[in-house]
Amino acid sequence: MGPRGGLYLAAGSGHKRGMSDLPTPRGRLTAGKPLSDLTWLRVGGPAQWLFQPADVEDLAAFLRALDPAIPVFPMGVGSNLIVRDGGMRGVVVRLGRGFNHIRVAGRRVTAGAAALDAHVARKAAAAGIDLTFLRTIPGAIGGAVRMNAGCYGTYTADVFVQATAVTRAGEVVTLTADDLDFRYRQSDLPPDWVIVEATLEGAEGDPQALAGKMAAQLDKRDATQPTKERTAGSTFRNPAGYSSTGEADDVHDLKAWKVIDAAGMRGARLGGAQMSPQHSNFLVNTGGATAAELEGLGEEVRKRVFQNSGIELHWEIMRVGEPAP
Repeated sequence: MGPRGGLYLAAGSGHKRGMSDLPTPRGRLTAGKPLSDLTWLRVGGPAQWLFQPADVEDLAAFLRALDPAIPVFPMGVGSNLIVRDGGMRGVVVRLGRGFNHIRVAGRRVTAGAAALDAHVARKAAAAGIDLTFLRTIPGAIGGAVRMNAGCYGTYTADVFVQATAVTRAGEVVTLTADDLDFRYRQSDLPPDWVIVEATLEGAEGDPQALAGKMAAQLDKRDATQPTKERTAGSTFRNPAGYSSTGEADDVHDLKAWKVIDAAGMRGARLGGAQMSPQHSNFLVNTGGATAAELEGLGEEVRKRVFQNSGIELHWEIMRVGEPAP
């Protein structure tokens, strides 16, 4: 069957164990779940298995009992992800309602990994805690920790206290900033470990002033980014290695959008994929795009930018899974 809705990966393919041999969790385990339903770009083939654990104990027990040969991929809300058209082998872990709590104590906010960045920012602001940089970042807290998400010159690393994760072997561990070694848009978190909770600490602020600050950020974002389109946030990391400060004197010499513009790729298209005419570092599914078209357009942008300026752009969007056969 084709990439528009076909299932390429039969349950049990790629290793000796079939579906009936998987551990039996308390949460939901689904074979052949289309991941296009779960990503902001609305593309991608199916997960061989999608696991939605009931709670941390359910997740840990499942991973402890799972054959070590079976790959595990933690998936957030799909806001920064291209799943290729052939789908994903192994088990995709997606955290749901049991992992979206937000608790405030003093200047610290402890949030489940599935709590949306925007919700955490709003709840923190209401309590007089400045985590406003999270307000316009698409995605959830687990992804923010993994990718050291940042905006307006502030990064997750700047407010990070600790995180709880479940390892591929099913151990529940506490992680510090030293363990993660945060860098621009990356950390040392192993790709098959699942963040389940994180604690952040922000500066004190007046709730009304913080709300006003977030409203201004939203207005600026909506004026400059294709927020009504199917995108996955910024496509490429800034070559200079920093996020926008949002200030009038912000330096734009080595922003990804500027080198993309210089290479003539603003508005470029491949099938249903397009580099946004509004903000050229946003990859858009204009309708009916395949993952191959989106990734292919991104690679063409990287090629043209390198030819034009000698600058090598690096993907900020994660691309996972296998191409269509």
